[in-house]
This record gives sequence, C-alpha cells and structure tokens, in this order.
Amino acid sequence: MEEVVIVGAGIAGLATAVALKKVGVRALVLERSEELRTTGAGLGLFANAWVALDALGVSDKLAALYTPMEKGSITDVKTKSIQEVHYPGNRNGAQPRAVHRKVLLEVLAEELPPNSIRFSSKITSIETQVEHGLSICIVMLDDGTIIKSKVVIGCDGVHSIVARWLGLRPPVYSGRSAVRGLSVFPKGHGFDHGHAIQQFVDVGKRAGFIALNDKEVYWFFAATCPPKGVEKGADPEMIQREVMENLAKDFPPVYLDVIKHSDLSSLTWAPLMFRYPWDILFGNLFRSSVTVAGDAMHPMTPDLGQGGCSALEDAVALGRHLGNSIAEHGKLVTGDIGFAIERYAKERRLRVATLITASYLSGWVQQDGSNRFMRFLRDVFYGFLLGRVVKGIAKYDCGKLHGVSPLP
Repeated sequence: MEEVVIVGAGIAGLATAVALKKVGVRALVLERSEELRTTGAGLGLFANAWVALDALGVSDKLAALYTPMEKGSITDVKTKSIQEVHYPGNRNGAQPRAVHRKVLLEVLAEELPPNSIRFSSKITSIETQVEHGLSICIVMLDDGTIIKSKVVIGCDGVHSIVARWLGLRPPVYSGRSAVRGLSVFPKGHGFDHGHAIQQFVDVGKRAGFIALNDKEVYWFFAATCPPKGVEKGADPEMIQREVMENLAKDFPPVYLDVIKHSDLSSLTWAPLMFRYPWDILFGNLFRSSVTVAGDAMHPMTPDLGQGGCSALEDAVALGRHLGNSIAEHGKLVTGDIGFAIERYAKERRLRVATLITASYLSGWVQQDGSNRFMRFLRDVFYGFLLGRVVKGIAKYDCGKLHGVSPLP
C-alpha cells in the first residue's frame, strides 16, 4: 500500500512529488519511459513559476544557472515593424528566466528520496475499491503489477489515462502545430540574455528563440499548417529543412541561423492541443481520491508560456491542501483525502480555465488573419495588451507549503 501514486515524471509529476515530500508524504512516481523525458528542450518560467519553485525549495539552485529575462521583441515579418515587450518580476523580486527542461526535471528529481521514481511503468487501468470501510485506489501496470494507494494523481500529459478515467473530455486540436528545438553555438551566439525573447509573426505563423546561456538557444516555430510531409517522430533533418526552406523562408536571417545550428536530436514536432475551458470549469477534475495536474488537467497552447508555470502552481496547491489535512489529523487520513482534493480542484478551476482561454486568444490574435482588422488587433495587442496580460498572469501567488515536518 502506497500513500500516494503519481502517474508521470514530467514537470507536474516531479514537482508534486517534491511538494508532498515537503509536507511529509512519500510518493511513488510511475514513469512509462526508461528515463526522464526531455521533450521540448527548453521553456520560459515567469514570476509565478518562481514563486512555486521557491515553495518547493529549488528556486535558488535553478536561478543560479540562468540569467533573468527583462524584455523581448516581436517583429512583424511582413511590415518589419518591431514591438518591444517588457517582462517584469513580481513584488517579491522573482524574475522570469528561460531554463533547460532537462535541468528543471533533474533538479526536481534530486529532491526526492531514492527509488521514488519507477521507470518503464506504464499504467493500463485504475479502479477504486472499498477495503475495511475505506476507499482505496488500485493501479494496474502493463507488466501485471498491481499497486494499491490512498491517492492517485495523474500527471500523465495531454493524453492522460487518469483524466479519461475521471470522465474529462479529451483535448482538442487547436488547428496549429509546433516545432521545437535546441541550437548550439560552440563559439557563442552573441545574443543579449537580458533581451532574450525574440519573436516573429506572420499570417498563420509565429516563431521565436530564447537564449538559455552563452552557447545554447531554445527556439520554436508554430503554424496553422503542419510541416509538409512531416509526421510525429519524423526525421529531424526533414523537420529542419521544411522549416528553413519552406515555412520560415521569409523570416529574418537571424532566426534562420538559429535553426541552422539546431541539435537535430532535440527537434520535435507536435500538434498543439488544448482542453476547452468549460470542461475545466464543469468537468470532473477529481473523483474520490483521484485527481489530475499539469497537462493531464489543463493542456493549453504555448502562446503565453504558462504550461510549465501552471503545472508548478498545481503541485504547490495540491501539496498545500494535502499538507493541511495532515496537519489537522497527524497523518494522511483516507476519509479526509477526498475533501482535500476537492478543495485543490476548486482552487485551480478558474485559474487554469483563464490561462487556457488567454493563451488561445493570444495565439489567435498573433497568428490568424491577414485583413486590416486583424492587423489592427495585432498592433493593439503587441503595443498595449501583451505586456499587461503577461504581467497580470505572472503576479499570481500559489502560496506556501507549511505546517508539517518534511521527509528527510
């Protein structure tokens, strides 16, 4: 019998395990891959994410590795006009930074006790049963292993088995796809870290890059049409060539040079999925002592860079509610777990539904339409709204973890 089983060792899964450790609960993390997944290469973490990382006790370790982002630019490929966007920190001094996804996962994993992560563990089904008058969860793996647990938390991504078991409707295709990669400049790229985010927009296309350090740059390209002839898992050279020679051929040379320096092993292509916000507001985010977090709960388009940030918020919120229950009862009491998880779901519903909506609308304004009205909307969005939207979202404080002695 496990106290908590977490399905998935991505950002949400590992952060939730760390949060639970902080409040005195050991979690078993089941990961279907043979090692930590690093799909995505890099990501931007805004001030709200650093508040969460501080609660998890890892913010200083990560912040020491990366330079804060102060501002960025957005270039209209057609008109050549450039808008500057500022990315301020919050009132506690948390500054946005771009990080390697792999480094973030490793820093989180290092906080966990030995043998907390079980790799090559693919779940096939979930059940709940009543034993001795108490509800327990039963997780079955593809190798025949059966694991009993007081709590199951699905952090298993966009196509979550746990979310499906809860009855959440599946995510939908946004109509856009994205290529992501990591570029390496052995002699240095020469970009200003403080001016790290450079973005480029065209009709139906949005791209950009972020300097991670002196030699590595994370880049992305999103479009309303997928790369021609490219399927998920396709040859990286084909993906690179399709972006450079077709989809982004009219983009500035500085962007094409970044793509040219790609580490081919880092290139990925994937459709951009999201869950309808009303499915978050009115759907089943929990049942008994089973819930979801991260992309398993709220997949969203990446236009505001809040996917990973909100997953970290989830982890702290879930750890806080379960920790409060432990503080009240002295241990994780099965009869009270459902109430704690219900409070967590209630706290997160409006927040993540708002993020999904804002991200989708941001992408729509930035990429869709070539008529005069849409160009006007884009100019207004860049000139007056984008910075305010990002600042408002990044001001969110997910709270602290307190009240219980952490595990050693």
